[in-house]
Amino acid sequence: MSDKTIFQMIADREIPADIVYEDDLCLCFRDINPQAPIHLLIVPKKRIIRIAEAEACDQNTLGHLLLTAQKVAQQEGFADSGFRTVINNGADGGEEVPHLHLHILAGRKLTWPPG
Repeated sequence: MSDKTIFQMIADREIPADIVYEDDLCLCFRDINPQAPIHLLIVPKKRIIRIAEAEACDQNTLGHLLLTAQKVAQQEGFADSGFRTVINNGADGGEEVPHLHLHILAGRKLTWPPG
């Protein structure tokens, strides 16, 4: 786990991002390849590689990510119309960056199944 991910570089302000929310545990920014009119990513500042590798000591951070999704949805004005949260895990789950991140998709009616 020595190489920094793009998300860690964003958190460390080594590369720019359109950040919409930040606190001590996480930050939220706009995805550069949006899959919906609103596509945000919430990443913990502590690198957790993926949900399948989270540990018991990460419980507070994991819960905080979900509560942050609620807070950002309210802040950005789409909480009432609805949104989807997604966490990809591993190659078959669609994970592209080995740093846990929560996608928030909104701004249009989302269908099921997702893909």
